[in-house]
Amino acid sequence: MSKTASNTPLPGFHHSRHQFEELVDLALSHAKRLGASDAAAEASEGSGLSVSVRKGELENVERNRDKSLGVTVYLGQRRGNASTSDFSPAAVRQTVQAAYDIARFTAEDPVAGLPDPQDVANEYPDLDLFHPWDLSAERAAEIALACEAAAFATSKKISNSEGAGVSAQQSHFFVAHMRGGERGKPGIFSGGYASSRHSLSVAPIAGKGDAMQRDYWYSSMRAERDLASPEAVGRYAAERALSRLGSRKIKTTECPVLFESPLAAGLLGAYVQATSGGALYRKTSFLADSLGKAAMADHLDIVEQPHLRGGKGSAPFDDEGVRTAERAVVQGGVVQGYFLSTYSARKLGMRTTGNAGGSHNLTLTSRRTRAGDDLDAMLKKLGRGLFVTELMGQGVNPVTGDYSRGAAGYWVENGVIAYPVQEITIAGNMKDMLMGIEAVGADAYNYGAKTVGSVLVNRMKVAGS
Repeated sequence: MSKTASNTPLPGFHHSRHQFEELVDLALSHAKRLGASDAAAEASEGSGLSVSVRKGELENVERNRDKSLGVTVYLGQRRGNASTSDFSPAAVRQTVQAAYDIARFTAEDPVAGLPDPQDVANEYPDLDLFHPWDLSAERAAEIALACEAAAFATSKKISNSEGAGVSAQQSHFFVAHMRGGERGKPGIFSGGYASSRHSLSVAPIAGKGDAMQRDYWYSSMRAERDLASPEAVGRYAAERALSRLGSRKIKTTECPVLFESPLAAGLLGAYVQATSGGALYRKTSFLADSLGKAAMADHLDIVEQPHLRGGKGSAPFDDEGVRTAERAVVQGGVVQGYFLSTYSARKLGMRTTGNAGGSHNLTLTSRRTRAGDDLDAMLKKLGRGLFVTELMGQGVNPVTGDYSRGAAGYWVENGVIAYPVQEITIAGNMKDMLMGIEAVGADAYNYGAKTVGSVLVNRMKVAGS
C-alpha cells in the first residue's frame, strides 16, 4: 500500500497522518541525540460517540476523544518507556528524555529489543478497516430508542429494560522504529492505519417480581451499514428474555453440555490464552510444551486469517510491526503453533508468530460438521443434557485448566428443549473439555476476533440443587 502521508485529517479526527509522522520523527531524532541506537515511537488518536437510553428516555450521551504519543528507548538491552498526551515539541522531548532515563536505570534483559529485520512488515495490505459513521447524538438516540421499542413491542411480558445503546468509535495511529540510528529502510518498521468499530445493543427484562428474567443481544461491525437493524436486535433480545421465563434449578448431575456459539468463543479464548507466549514462558499454562501434541479432539482445526478484508480481528501487522499471515494453529487436534510476540518468542527460543497484541480472526471448525448442523441439529446431538446460553464469572485456572462457572440455559430431553434452568454451576477441566468436544455446529457466530459454531462437550459436572 502507499505510505504517502496526507496533510488532511481523516473524517472524525483532528490530526493527520502527516502530523503523526512529524511527531514520531521528532521523538526518534531526539532519542538518537540522547545516545539511543534503537527506539520506537507511536502517535495515536481515537474518537467516538456513545448514547444510551432506558424505558424510552435518553440516559447518557458521551463523546470521547483521546490522543497519545508513546516512546520506547533501548540502551543496549535495557528498555525504557514513557508516554504523553501533549503533542507540543517540548513535551515530546521531555517524554523521550523520561524513557531514556528509565532505560538507564533498568536492569538488562537479554531478549529485549525491536523485532528482527526478517520479521518486519516492509509492505502491507489495505484491509478496509476504516468506515467512519457520521452519527449525531440525536440520530444515535433514535436508533437506540427504536431498538428498545422493538423489544417492548415483542410481547406484553417484556416488563422492563436495562436500556439500549449505540456506539460509534474510530482510531488511527502511526508508528516507526529506529535501529542502529537509522530509519526508513527495509527491516526497520514504519506504518499505521485507521480503523472503526460500531455497535448496537439492548437488554430487555421479561416477567415480574421474583420471576423476572433478563437477556440481551447486540450487533458490532466495522461499518455501520453491516449492523443488524435495531428492530431485529430488539426483537431477538426480547425473545431470548421471554424464553427464560419459568426457569428452575436442576439436581446435581453429570451430562453433556452444549455451549451456544457466542459462549463457545470463550472456550476458544481460553485455548488462545493457554498457548500464548506470556503464559508459556512463565510456566503458567495448562498447555505448556504442547507444540506438536494433541490438545483437542482429532476432528478439530483452528485457522488464523489476519488479512480478511473488513474483519473485526484483521491486522496487516501486529503491535510490533511484525507481518501477519494466514496459518493453521491446530490441525486434527494437534497444536501447530503458539501465539507469540517477539519478546515471548525469544524467551522460548522460538520465532515470533506476529501475535503481539493478540490473535487475528480465529475460526474453530470440526471435520464432522455438515451444512445442516444448525442449532436444532446440535440439540439432537446433545440428546439429554444442558444447553448453556449464559455464563457468569471468569472461572478458568490458567495453570491447571480447572473450569468452574455459574451458568443458565435450558435442560434438553430427547433433543428438544424441555425448560429453562438457572442458578447452576458447570465444572470440568479445560484439557478434558477440549479433548471431549464431540461436535461443532454450522451455526457459526463471529465474536470479535473469533468465529465458532455451538460446541458440544461430551461430559461436565453440573451443580444444582
